[in-house]
Amino acid sequence: MLNQIDLSRADLNLLVLFETVMEERHVGRSANRLNLSPSAVSHGLGRLRSLLGDPLFLKTPRGVVPTDRAAELAAPVAEILARVRSVISSAEPFDPARSTRRFVVGAPDGASSVFLPPLLTLARREAPGIDIGIRQLLPRQGEPSPSLAWRDAIVELEARDMDVAVVPFGDFPLRFVVNTIYEEDFVVAMRAGHPFASNPSVENYCSMQHLVVSATSDPNGFVDRILSQHGLSRRVALTVPNFMFGLAVLADSDLLSAFPRRFVAMHASRFGVMGIEAPIPLGHFKINSIVPKVAMMDAGLAWLVGLLRQTGQTALAAAA
Repeated sequence: MLNQIDLSRADLNLLVLFETVMEERHVGRSANRLNLSPSAVSHGLGRLRSLLGDPLFLKTPRGVVPTDRAAELAAPVAEILARVRSVISSAEPFDPARSTRRFVVGAPDGASSVFLPPLLTLARREAPGIDIGIRQLLPRQGEPSPSLAWRDAIVELEARDMDVAVVPFGDFPLRFVVNTIYEEDFVVAMRAGHPFASNPSVENYCSMQHLVVSATSDPNGFVDRILSQHGLSRRVALTVPNFMFGLAVLADSDLLSAFPRRFVAMHASRFGVMGIEAPIPLGHFKINSIVPKVAMMDAGLAWLVGLLRQTGQTALAAAA
């Protein structure tokens, strides 16, 4: 990335600054994370621009956006820093009890709402100084395969927009480490006392009005594809952007919706919502954590991945 002449005047802290600004996309937030003033961050960016011969980040009303060159540098810089952190951690092992790091985990809310409560409990016990950010991940609507639907997660991981992705898909390229946290399927969610519960037939299911969780308001979901394979269809009367919002709507309506079983087990009762077995199989899948292999050299990140795997046992107990 740097030639020999440039290395003589390079500062490793500039790479940390670059990484932080890539993650935050905002000079002020980056300054807070680095315990620097905004002017110091701006000065550091100026040195980086001079060193690399590129603007790197362009100002917008909401912060900054990376140039194409900055996007190209994101993965190499992340790899360099991961190796440096690995060297440092070998001299001073990662200690969660004393760490004040902040990790970002990307996940759809149907998964994050399941693993986050036990994750916070474990983190408070083992690492009270660690902070966690949840980044909303959603599949691309209308893609013909899961690998295409979740390709944005690959891009965001390699850009270091997040440390770990937790998604219902595991067929990622070999440069990623995939660990199963828990297994999941879907139930039919509805308000308590809904008449469908007394007659949960396929015909009755298709005659009801349905709610679909879709960030883009696309009413055609995986349930519709399954129904079409059996020559069936349904009416999607409403779409909402996430599962938590969906629970609130189901509680005060006669709509039905396919919701993750463990999500329903952990959260539905607070809304007066219940779940029953679907009259037609709606599929079974694994919820996996995804991390670039090179990033797993970071002892802190490896610890977080292990903690996420522990949360799966709590998810299983909640659904039992």
